[in-house]
Amino acid sequence: MPATGSLAFDMRNRETLLMVADSERDANMLYAVGMFVPDPFIWLRHRGRDYVLLSDLEFDRARRQAPHCRVLSLSRYQAKLRSRGIQRPKLAGIILLLLRERGIRRVVVPQNFPHGLAAELLRRRIAVKTRPGSFFPERECKSAAEVRKIRAALLMAEIGMAAAMQALRRSKIGKDRRLVYRTLPLTSERLRAIIDAAILQAGGLAQHTIVAGGKQGCDPHETGYGPLRAHEPIILDIFPRSQKTGYFGDITRTVVRGRATEAIRKLYDTVLRGQKLAFQKLRPGTPTAQVHTIVQTFFQNEGYPTGRRNGRMEGFFHGTGHGLGLEIHEAPRVGSASAGALQPGQVVTVEPGLYYPELGGVRLEDVALITRRQPRNLTRFEKVLEV
Repeated sequence: MPATGSLAFDMRNRETLLMVADSERDANMLYAVGMFVPDPFIWLRHRGRDYVLLSDLEFDRARRQAPHCRVLSLSRYQAKLRSRGIQRPKLAGIILLLLRERGIRRVVVPQNFPHGLAAELLRRRIAVKTRPGSFFPERECKSAAEVRKIRAALLMAEIGMAAAMQALRRSKIGKDRRLVYRTLPLTSERLRAIIDAAILQAGGLAQHTIVAGGKQGCDPHETGYGPLRAHEPIILDIFPRSQKTGYFGDITRTVVRGRATEAIRKLYDTVLRGQKLAFQKLRPGTPTAQVHTIVQTFFQNEGYPTGRRNGRMEGFFHGTGHGLGLEIHEAPRVGSASAGALQPGQVVTVEPGLYYPELGGVRLEDVALITRRQPRNLTRFEKVLEV
């Protein structure tokens, strides 16, 4: 849904769009074609019609899996150029032929478009313009089908979380509070492997899963290493990608195997209340920065300040959330510097956290769908502190 009015939206529809990327790693390309292709290929949208130029290896599959696109043969375009005396056709020449056949003299490309290709097209008198902001603004508001895909990926994350909780519950408390699972030490690495294996069996792919115990949890992106211990918080942050659709799920829970101290109980309860407060503010028209400010102010008033102490940050020093879809972090952002207001159809994480080295870290994360009324929590997994 355009934010700049119908005239701007109509102008975007008249623009000729061009991308050269693979759809395994480029979310915009995957959004455009809806199928995984591991090698870079050409996609063109001209006068409302989508074209893809693919190798013979991908040609027939693309006709089945991308029926909304007209599939063109790369080898045929290479043959056309050879017939004109070009013995080794290059990508820029193939693109130029594709454009000239359709009378195209100007294209709009994403910000990550290859610089060398852009320079060659400009040299051949093709005007190349970069679209500011998102290449597909409509990606920000999800369709019902996309929400189902996100929910399916989120279910994979919940399966991984369930496997982690089971392993923690079945672990024994050994010497120096170290956890032992099936006669062997339960380390961050071992628990991460248990999580990732469960997700793989469910059809997802997990990377950089966070299993961070104690002080390690005070660095929000520390994946965790070494033995896990009882009676201290363990942050489990799981964000798999569906191997079928490419959409992501994202969930975080903080647990203590054994007994939590009163200070950790209070920290956990404050984060939980902060998350509930954020959910209450997830309404269409609410500025995203305002949601974050409300949570941060709540933490401050509860006696949990944010700032630098002894050379490191502590308190609540990351955003409250981010958009979720074909990328793990996409628009909209929900943080102190984020811009814009919430819209129906957006899918965002809600993940406040508090981090103090003398206590450890606590973070809780659910996924919310913004609707015209109250937000819908897509996450079903329970929240418990002690296991």
